[in-house]
Amino acid sequence: MVHLTRIYTKTGDDGSTALGDMSRTSKNDPRLEAYATVDEANSSIGVALAMSEMSDDVRKLLVRIQNDLFDVGADLCTPVIDNPGYEQLRVLDSQVAYLEEQIDKFNADLAELRSFVLPSGTPAAALLHVARTVVRRAERRTWSAIHAFGTGVNPLTAKYLNRLSDLLFVLARYANKDKGDELWVPGANR
Repeated sequence: MVHLTRIYTKTGDDGSTALGDMSRTSKNDPRLEAYATVDEANSSIGVALAMSEMSDDVRKLLVRIQNDLFDVGADLCTPVIDNPGYEQLRVLDSQVAYLEEQIDKFNADLAELRSFVLPSGTPAAALLHVARTVVRRAERRTWSAIHAFGTGVNPLTAKYLNRLSDLLFVLARYANKDKGDELWVPGANR
């Protein structure tokens, strides 16, 4: 359990921060960039939840994802090592599989796409598209951390984020189901 008794510690005033294993690293560390962007993605989902109408099943799914994103952040901030002294929180294949199940479920009733979707429509759809793009950035930052630290970063974190961005795309389309998607028309304004 996490206990936050002090909000400011002043330990980061020198440009460093603690990782999950309590080692110190630069605030420019690719792992920090990755989990900080995951935090931003989580906040983007929170804005979508707070500012738009969504069905109960979508709302419940997004809250579950917000919890999972804290797991992703915890995983990214804790270096992968052999024989850790305690059980580390890691993203699992089952979490990725769950996202895939949800993609299939919500995509089943949507019209087939014949072009790219413009990120617009209902407030829920537009906000979910913003969250999707932040998740994509978090995925890119995670790949940077994986390339910098190799096996010291769990690659399932990047896979989870990849599937999550796909799910957010589907949920944005689902939010536009009654209205329909606005599609890209290549060269329409030439």
